[in-house]
Amino acid sequence: MTKPLGIILAGGRATRMGGGDKGLKRVGGVPLLDRVIERLTPQVSQLALNANGDPSRFDAYGLPVLPDSMPDHPGPLAGVLAGMDWAAEQGFDAIVTAAADTPFFPADLVVQLQAAAGPSGLALAASRQPDGRVMRQPTFGLWPVALRDDLRAALQGGLRKIVIWTDGHQAGQAAFDVEGFDPFFNVNTPEDIDEAEKLLRI
Repeated sequence: MTKPLGIILAGGRATRMGGGDKGLKRVGGVPLLDRVIERLTPQVSQLALNANGDPSRFDAYGLPVLPDSMPDHPGPLAGVLAGMDWAAEQGFDAIVTAAADTPFFPADLVVQLQAAAGPSGLALAASRQPDGRVMRQPTFGLWPVALRDDLRAALQGGLRKIVIWTDGHQAGQAAFDVEGFDPFFNVNTPEDIDEAEKLLRI
C-alpha cells in the first residue's frame, strides 16, 4: 500500500504554555517536533508542517510549511485541509496527520489507520484504556484528498469539531491499547513536560 503524505499539525497557539510553538518546547533536551518527525518519517512518503506565522522559524527542518488557508485560526481541521490541498498538488490521494505536541504516538500508526479506513477512506486513531473505554484522538487521522472540497465547505459553514465531520463520513477507527501510558499523551502545559520527561525513562 502506498505511503501517504505526513502532515504535522503545529498550528496551535499554545495558550496553556504561555504562547509560542509547543513543538519547539524541549523534552529530554530535544524539541517535541524533532521527536514527532523522527517517529512519523519512516511511516510516510514525505513530510510537511502545518503552521501559521513566520515560516522561517522552522527553516532548520527543511520541510514545507503550510499555513491555514482559512482565516482566524479555525482549528486543526484547517490544518488538515491545508495538508489535503498540498497533497493534491503533489499527486497523492491521502494524508496522515499527527500533532506536534504528542511525541510517543505509535510507530505503526499509518498502517493501522490504513487498515481501519471506513468506506470514504477516512480513519481516526483512538486509545483503548485498561477499563475498556475508547478515547478518540482526532488530530491523528487518515484523510482522503477526495474529500477536501467537502471539508472546505464545512469549514466555511462554521464547522470546527473534527469528529462531527468525520462521523458524517463514516470514518473508521484504529484503536491502540494503552500499555503503561497512553501513546497519545500530549504536552499542553509545563507540568506535562515534566510528565513527558518521566515517560522517556520508562
